[in-house]
Amino acid sequence: MPNFYKRAVFIRSFFSEFKILIFRNNLTMSSSFVTRRILTGELSSPTIHHRYFPATKLPAGSVNLHSTINTHRLQVTTKRFYAVECAAVFRRVVDVGSGGKLRNRRCAVGDQAVEIDHDDVKGRSVDRTVEVAVAVIATVVLGVGNRVLYKLALVPLKNYPFFLAQLATFGYVLVYFSILYVRYHTGNVTDEMLSLPKIPFVAVGLLEALAAASGMAAGAILSGATIPILSQSFLVWQLLLSFIFLGRRYRLNQLFGCFLVAVGVIVTVASGSSAGSLMEAGVLWSLLMIVSFLFQAADTVLKEVIFRDAAKRLKGGSVDLFVVNSYGSAYQAVFICLLLPFLSKLWGVPFALLPNYLRDGAACFLNIGTLSGVCDGAPLLPLLFIIVNMGYNISLLHLLKISSAVVSCLASTVSVPVSVFLFTLPLPYLGVASSLPPGFIAGAIILVLGMLIYTWRPSGRLKNQEVDCHC
Repeated sequence: MPNFYKRAVFIRSFFSEFKILIFRNNLTMSSSFVTRRILTGELSSPTIHHRYFPATKLPAGSVNLHSTINTHRLQVTTKRFYAVECAAVFRRVVDVGSGGKLRNRRCAVGDQAVEIDHDDVKGRSVDRTVEVAVAVIATVVLGVGNRVLYKLALVPLKNYPFFLAQLATFGYVLVYFSILYVRYHTGNVTDEMLSLPKIPFVAVGLLEALAAASGMAAGAILSGATIPILSQSFLVWQLLLSFIFLGRRYRLNQLFGCFLVAVGVIVTVASGSSAGSLMEAGVLWSLLMIVSFLFQAADTVLKEVIFRDAAKRLKGGSVDLFVVNSYGSAYQAVFICLLLPFLSKLWGVPFALLPNYLRDGAACFLNIGTLSGVCDGAPLLPLLFIIVNMGYNISLLHLLKISSAVVSCLASTVSVPVSVFLFTLPLPYLGVASSLPPGFIAGAIILVLGMLIYTWRPSGRLKNQEVDCHC
């Protein structure tokens, strides 16, 4: 056995306690580091002996290393490394002199072994891209429906918008936990998922409640045109918080693409508005709205952190979406209850009269009693909004889970100009349709251009990232 392989390279400057074995069987072996997902399997081979290597933690980013060593007619070449927290991946070619065939790659992570098939990885990469694209389209469609149906739902409930907001907040808790109960008994949700630490979910609920409170306070003062403009700070917060807390690095074209998306939305929405400005609204309320979007961005980044932490705790598994949604919504409802006196005042409802307001709102929602003639369109329109809004939140969280907080933000942002266009159509219950803003076409072109620039990747980068492996 000692004559079968030798130790060849021990690279101290880049990582510690990592050794590459050189086999004396006229083989070519290359080691590479990769970042995302692994395909688990066994390391059993009748022709090559193996051993495990300890996982090595490297700084994020890429490290360029070129080294060639010849030992017993065996060439070992190490090329570019992409690492966050990974161990070795080995590619072996049998009978190189006769034009051998590329076989599977071997990966050792701590005391776990994985085997990665080259063709399977390429197929999974394509499947992953398709999955993200479908999720983006679904999020955009549901986001547009969410915005349009919210305005339609307020037609019968024009005097009870605060009731609709609370119905959605507390109704989702009941619906999400009902779905979670069913998924638990069908085996989709495990005890390990339910035993995840609850402190992050408490933080999610607090951030969502603070975002709602600050957004309502600023929205009561700001004009309708300024809110979509200030909402573009959400994308800026996403990029900044992802950089700080997730260690994510963005290419120049991604940053420029995000900038163009924000500019496109501003041009689309603000060009048709002649009422109000940021200066008229006051700096304080504008800053409060920006802080509201900071809370929302922190909420989405925290959810991405939850998914990452859950993958480690579940040993490569994935936490169910409804675990995150259920506990996050529950704690949000708790904090909303604590903020009810403040929130009701923002909506012009004295806290002492809140029970009567909620009772009349429920009667209008059900379209019964003395309010039945005033609430035309209920309960159909509010129910449609609640259903679509729930689907939108689930779709947004699913997109966040399989991609990133920034991608989910971009998908949500695209729905803004599409909604503006739909409001120019003769929709029922809305009366006379609004006119298309003068800068709509220009803004839409800028937005699409920004999306294309964001998704573009240099061919050289794609070529170097053949394998995607998360340790």
